Amino acid sequence: MAGSDLPHTALAIVIMGVSGCGKSTVAAMLAAALGCSFVEADDYHSQANKAKMSKGIPLTDTDRAPWLESLRDAIRERLDRGEDTAVSCSALQLKYREILREGDSNYKAGCYGTCRVKFVCLEASAEVIADRVRKRANEAGHFMPASLVQSQLDLLKTDENEGITVVDATLRPETIVKATIAQYKEELASTASLMA
Repeated sequence: MAGSDLPHTALAIVIMGVSGCGKSTVAAMLAAALGCSFVEADDYHSQANKAKMSKGIPLTDTDRAPWLESLRDAIRERLDRGEDTAVSCSALQLKYREILREGDSNYKAGCYGTCRVKFVCLEASAEVIADRVRKRANEAGHFMPASLVQSQLDLLKTDENEGITVVDATLRPETIVKATIAQYKEELASTASLMA
């Protein structure tokens, strides 16, 4: 995993992937390890979006737009204060990630290497993901049913040019967090004091 040439000006690291990949767990652990804020994308969904998904109806881009824009604004607020943040968000397609990248007020479209919003995609087989979603729904009553997993897998598209780090979601969360910190340690404001 390689970082980029950014100075210690703060980063937003978005742990992305389909529902059930472990993004909330990893992002929360990353935030705790860095001592930074954690933005849980599910908290930014409208009640209408949650109700729609709980009925097994996939969201449309019209449904997603205000949700992604509110996440972008939360990222920008933290980055503008010079604070790192860990974000959990599905961010399944380039157009969704572009909205989140606008959280970096200096972002120029397509300039992924200099953008302060970075993405780590957690991937696992459809069977592993569906099993996790079923367990989560049974244990915690999460609004996302297993019936929508395939629609999310169908939507998930990444481009090698984006510089997204792809990680096996079946690895221990602690391992993913350590690797992510190691990858971005020279850019994170949270680790700058550790390196001085």
